[in-house]
Amino acid sequence: MNPARPGSPASAAPAPDRATLRAQALAAARSARAHAAGLPDSPPPPHWRAGEQTLRLLTVATAAALAALATGHAWLLALAAAPAVLLALAAPGRSRPTRLSAESTTRPARCFEGEPVTVRVAVHHDGRIGALEPVVALGPGLSLDALTVTATGVDLVLRADSWGRRHLGVLDLDVPDAGGLTRRTLRTDLGTVDVFPVPGAAHLTPIPVRLPERIGEHTTAHEGAGVEVVGVRPHVPGERQRRIHWPSTTRRDAVQINQFAAERAADAVVLLDTLADFHDATTGLRSLDETLRAATGLTRAYLRRHDRIGLVAVGGQLRRLTAAGGDRQFYRMVESVLEVRQDRPRHGTLPPLPLAALPAHALVYAFTPLADQRILDVLGQVRERGNPLVVVEIPVGEPATHPDDETDALALRLWHAEREAMRATLRGRGIPVVRHTPGRTLDLALAPLLRRRITGAAR
Repeated sequence: MNPARPGSPASAAPAPDRATLRAQALAAARSARAHAAGLPDSPPPPHWRAGEQTLRLLTVATAAALAALATGHAWLLALAAAPAVLLALAAPGRSRPTRLSAESTTRPARCFEGEPVTVRVAVHHDGRIGALEPVVALGPGLSLDALTVTATGVDLVLRADSWGRRHLGVLDLDVPDAGGLTRRTLRTDLGTVDVFPVPGAAHLTPIPVRLPERIGEHTTAHEGAGVEVVGVRPHVPGERQRRIHWPSTTRRDAVQINQFAAERAADAVVLLDTLADFHDATTGLRSLDETLRAATGLTRAYLRRHDRIGLVAVGGQLRRLTAAGGDRQFYRMVESVLEVRQDRPRHGTLPPLPLAALPAHALVYAFTPLADQRILDVLGQVRERGNPLVVVEIPVGEPATHPDDETDALALRLWHAEREAMRATLRGRGIPVVRHTPGRTLDLALAPLLRRRITGAAR
């Protein structure tokens, strides 16, 4: 049996009525106010309480009774009796649930920036309930795209604006009884989701002079078992016939064999400067965001070449990941730095880098905004161990200045002079410094490194 086409009546979903649309609009408005106020501190009361309709009826009955006593008009008691009768008729009785709970399901558990996250909150009960009234208080860095209220629960579509391990927030769900006289509030934690940064565009993989003896995809100047032909030579007995270069064999009347360039795998380590997260008032970018995007783009480029790559994050807490290859290594590296935003800033001298964090002769890429002088000590440790080192500057965090204020102009000049002094210090040690502009491909910054091999310091 062929499935119905999307435009056919069999597959068309019923359009929500006006009351449902109004309820969802009210829920979205309440959620917007709750999001602006922040996550609630105290939990809701765990018992049933009188609803708004009950309070209105009681107010009318009480006012009518007091007016009858004050004026002596007996007919006013009829006004008080009418709400009382309505309360008696709409009393929940045994139909009100005795067991009431809510359960949330989040999909997916991991996503990239800007991708939607779906949360389903299902309500379980053993009685009759009325229309649900949700209020969503989202965590920081999240936005609400859609909110749908059904008879059995609430469906949310959230979107994360920036990377990190994000707490989605909480949902306060008002559950009234069938008559709407009493209600109870259920609070459900929406859980957490790992939001990965969108990797920057990078394809170039510069390599150091000395490579470890492992098979990979970087061609060298030595002969070996590779795929790139670098010349021909006479045949030696015992070699494979499929390596015969037939044009040269025919021309020289002697069997000639293709010579292939040897291929080696490079070890690389990404060193992240997470000492501070600077906000650029002009562009609205944050240095930590751009640092991680550029680093993840470079990580993917090396992993595509079957290289091994590791991670060292220097900041409030020293985080490191041993160099490895494969697609899983990319997610391991990102997951290890998702919580750097929550790290407390470290003051004073930074601890020395562990020896296991830097394999011998591994090429180290240091991504830094060059805003903290302590990063020079860390880079000095890398250089002293003989590792080839490249500093990728992320020029984000320039302070905002008033164009007519001479003091601001002088402070900005001093800010630029300090960074130029740090660049000169690094170049004086023989460390190349490239400048990566956010929004552009990282290949533009790394292209000059392809003209020469990157060397390490002598031990």
